[in-house]
Formats: sequence, C-alpha cells, structure tokens
Amino acid sequence: MTDREHTGYDAAAGLTAATQAFADAVREAEQLIANPPFPVGPQDLAEGYDYLAGSIRSAVQMAFDHDLEHPVLINPTHQYARQGLDNPDAIYFNAYLTEGASYVVSGVRGTTADLSFQIMDGGYTADGSPTSLAAFDDRELEVADDGTFEWRFGPELGLKKGSTLIIREVYDDWTTEERGQIRIQRLDTAGRPRAAFDPAKVAKRFGVAAKLLTGRIPTWFAFPEWFTYKEPVNTLTAPQSTPGGLTSQFSSIGHYDLAPVDGRERAMIVSVPVCNAAPYQAIQIGSRWYVSTDYEHHQTSLTRAQSQADPDGVLRYVISESNPGVANWLETTGHEQGVMMLRWQRTARALTPDDGPQVEVVWLDELEQHLPYVECNRVTPEEWATRIEARQVGIARRMLS
Repeated sequence: MTDREHTGYDAAAGLTAATQAFADAVREAEQLIANPPFPVGPQDLAEGYDYLAGSIRSAVQMAFDHDLEHPVLINPTHQYARQGLDNPDAIYFNAYLTEGASYVVSGVRGTTADLSFQIMDGGYTADGSPTSLAAFDDRELEVADDGTFEWRFGPELGLKKGSTLIIREVYDDWTTEERGQIRIQRLDTAGRPRAAFDPAKVAKRFGVAAKLLTGRIPTWFAFPEWFTYKEPVNTLTAPQSTPGGLTSQFSSIGHYDLAPVDGRERAMIVSVPVCNAAPYQAIQIGSRWYVSTDYEHHQTSLTRAQSQADPDGVLRYVISESNPGVANWLETTGHEQGVMMLRWQRTARALTPDDGPQVEVVWLDELEQHLPYVECNRVTPEEWATRIEARQVGIARRMLS
C-alpha cells in the first residue's frame, strides 16, 4: 500500500509543492529587496541582499524550530539576521504560545544590565503592531540569592494561538557582563513525547516559513514610516515609552541626512545627559533597511559603559562618515542617510524632555568649535583600534547565531 493510499496524502507531491511555494516566496522577497521604497546604490543593494539572506534564515528557523506542544526559546535576530532596527546590545529570545496552555519560564539571572519579558498577542505586520499582554523586567520577579527565578503564566493572560513571548537580555558592558540561563516549558504537555515526523506537518512548516518571509520585509518597510520618518530630518524626539515595547523602556527616534553640501562634509552632534535613573542607556544608528549596521567591526552604537561622558555630565556623540578623532564617534559606514535611536531601559521613573537629546548639524571641519571638552575626547588611531578589537571580542563572547 502506498503512502497516499494509506493516509490520503501524497507525501512526495505535497512536500515538493511546499518547497516550491517557499522558493516562490524567496523570489517575491527578492523583488521587494531589489525594488525598495527608497533609492539604492551598490552598497545599499549588497546590504539588502545580505538582509534578505538573514531574513530567509530567520524565517526557516522560526518555522521549523517552534513547537507549540514543547516550546523552545529561539534566537532569530542577531548580526547575521537583522530586523526592526535590532539592538546591538540585546540577545533576543522568542517562543510561540497558544491558547489554553500553561507555562513556566525559569533559569538563572545573568549580570546583564537588563532582563525583560514581553508577551504579545501576535507579530508585527505591515498593517500594525500587536498588543502587549504582559511586559515587565526582572524586578517584578523573585530572584533568589543564587540568581534563580521562575515565572508561571497561562490562560489568565488571554493567550491565543499566535501569541509570542519575547525575552531580551541587554548588555551595557560587553566585556564583563554575562548571559544568564533561561528556558521555557509548557506544563500541560510535560512528559508527553513528541510525535514522529509527518509529511503534511513538515509541508505546513515550509508554508509558515514562506508567509514569515514575505511578511517580514514589508513590515519593516512600513514600521519606520509610521514613526521615524514622520519626524523632521536631523532631529530626535523627546524620550517616550517605546511603541509596542516595554513599560520600563523609553526611546528617542529620528533619521538623519548628512550628505555633503557643495563637497563639504557635515557631522551631527547628539548631546544627551547621563541618566542615573536608567542602568542601560545607549545610542545606535541604522540603515534605510531599518536594521542595525555593522556593530561588530565598526562603532555604530555605544552604551553608556562604552561612551565617554564629559565633565559636565553630558554624553556628546558625533555622527559622521569621516573619523573626527573623538571617542564617541558613530560611524555612518557609507550611509549618508539613516535612522537613529536612543534607548533607556530598566528606568526607575518616567523620563522627561530634560533627559533627552539635543541635536546640532555642523561642518565637519568646524566640529571642534562645537565640542566644549574636545581635548578630553580625542583618541589616537591606536586607541581606536583597541576600541574596535574590544567590540569584536565582546560580540564573540556573548552573541548567539
């Protein structure tokens, strides 16, 4: 008896159709990358295709690693699979949840600056953001002296099929802080063996991967249009609760255009006070693909621990293409236009405009006139190489991919 006669499902034909549908989705996603809603040069296009490769990788991972009966924490966003202006300081973990189920998240708290938890009633789409069903950091948990913790939750949160758990471990100091140990278990299926591979279910997973891929790219084309690009160019907003994010996270968003004028290079100075009410405070820039730029081999982001504060308690960052020879330089890495974001996490109070950034665009060759403590800010080429090496080591010791 053939497989089709036994089950009513033609396994070979079904799986072939599923992989073909996924291949079609890859081609559809490629067309989105090849024809984005902004002009692209050779570097942008190359980065777009790298973004496509990471998106394919992440879509397959999320479709094939997830298991509603026996969920696991998946790391779908990292330096090789970027999305949604991903935070260079964060390790992201996702798990799919379902209605009627009960769960426990447990582990050992690491030494990162922040550890936060969020449950959303779906995923981001080109039509809008999901609703948070729960959002808090580890201050809401009972963490024992040895760092162990446990959080149990279930139907009382209003879970439904498609609900998603997101856990973020966020670093301030890449060189000293350590990852924790975190796991998720579905309690009402504990001890139940996983079923054998089924052709129809595997085919369905290819379909899920295709849907994730073709939905992901339009989503992150749309998201900055809702928020970031509504702001005037070369400005940053006052700190506000992050849209779709955590109650203990504030952010400031903006976009820049630092194209030379009449051949003269420009730079942006972002000045922001050191915020003692937030143990995590950081800035990053990103590309028009709304993803992080190379934060491992270039200084495209800085945490407070990585930044140099001036004697007046202000962090002054310089965003430019050419190296101005100062410690808090953020490299645009060939991107004359891009996006910017500042984050404050684990906040002890609501932030106000006084906690936020001030922005000034100046001629690069006049930059020093606008930095009141420039003599304290200078770094030599050898010191700069040491900073980049520290970033490379920091990413290698903590990143998952």
